[in-house]
Order: sequence, then C-alpha cells, then structure tokens
Amino acid sequence: QVQLVESGGGLVQPGGSLRLSCAASGNIFTMGWYRQVPGTQRDLVAYITRDGSTNYADSVKGRFAISRDNAKNTAFLQMNNLNSEDTAVYYCFADRIGRIWGQGTQVTVSS
Repeated sequence: QVQLVESGGGLVQPGGSLRLSCAASGNIFTMGWYRQVPGTQRDLVAYITRDGSTNYADSVKGRFAISRDNAKNTAFLQMNNLNSEDTAVYYCFADRIGRIWGQGTQVTVSS
C-alpha cells in the first residue's frame, strides 16, 4: 500500500517562508495539500497533476508554489510571505486508486 511521509512544517515569523515536502512510496497521480484549523473544515491549498498542471486556493495565489519530482514521487509546497492566517495543520494527499493522506504537519506563523 502506498504511504505518504510529510516534512517541513514548523514555526516561522510573519513574512517568512517554509517548504513542505511529501514523499510517496509508490507511483501516484495528483498530489497536493489541504490545511485545517481546529474546529473548522479541511480546505484545499494547492494540487499538481502528474503532467504538472497546478491549482491554488485564492488565498495563497502568488505566495505559494507547488511542484513535484515524478522520478522520486515527491511533491513540494514552497510557502512565501506567510501570515497568521496560514497557521494550520497541513495535510498532503495523493490520488491513486483512491485518495491517500499524509500524517499532517503543523505550520505556525507567529512573531
């Protein structure tokens, strides 16, 4: 069974940057991230298809960039100009036969 391993979360000051990684243990199709604040729904942040097509939530357009390395079955989310509203648990996902989820990584933006 394919599994996802996330890395790269942490604490950053407003205006700072973080890079998330999500590595899959097998071949996958679309990959991306959702994020969730406790007590709220999980919202889509960005996704990228195997051929490189991307989609972003309006709130992160121009600040976040998603990319992938198909040879390594790994996706990356570069997050720039972070603000407090980006604080959340970020969950990587990958679509194969069904949807697979990563374990989640905390991103905290605070001074």
